[in-house]
Amino acid sequence: MLRAHQLADFDDLCALWRDPAVVRYLGGTPFSTEDVWVRLLRYAGGWALLGYGFWRVELRETGACVGDVGFHELHRLTAPSFAGVPEVGWVLRPEFHGRGLAREALEAALGWADANIPAPRLACIINPENAPSIRLAEATGFVAAGEALYRGVPQQLLFRACGLKP
Repeated sequence: MLRAHQLADFDDLCALWRDPAVVRYLGGTPFSTEDVWVRLLRYAGGWALLGYGFWRVELRETGACVGDVGFHELHRLTAPSFAGVPEVGWVLRPEFHGRGLAREALEAALGWADANIPAPRLACIINPENAPSIRLAEATGFVAAGEALYRGVPQQLLFRACGLKP
């Protein structure tokens, strides 16, 4: 299930983003409490300013936090630049890997984007060593567009057509 983040989710977010396995391909350094707080505020700010953002992914049966999925526009300083293109991202707690939950959450988010984000395409960048995420991106319609250098680290840049055209 996807739902908006709430202040009460802060402890779950801290646990998620402090997990070394979660951040392995996202810079490798677990997030501080301050970093997680800024992320939570960024999630809310995306919805307020852009009309899209991230959702909490949780198990429908128990409400347990599975991870996050959604969209942002971070004006990343990449070469080549994809600034202005909504970017999709997803992350799941390791104990939920391999159960199809990432694909289910990503497909739901992309379906929402196709109906609600007025952009011709979506982007994502993925560490080239993160083969499962690259396979998931490709399985949900993303096509590799080469390499993007972000903070000195090569990333796989992928794009996907978005259903709602501006």
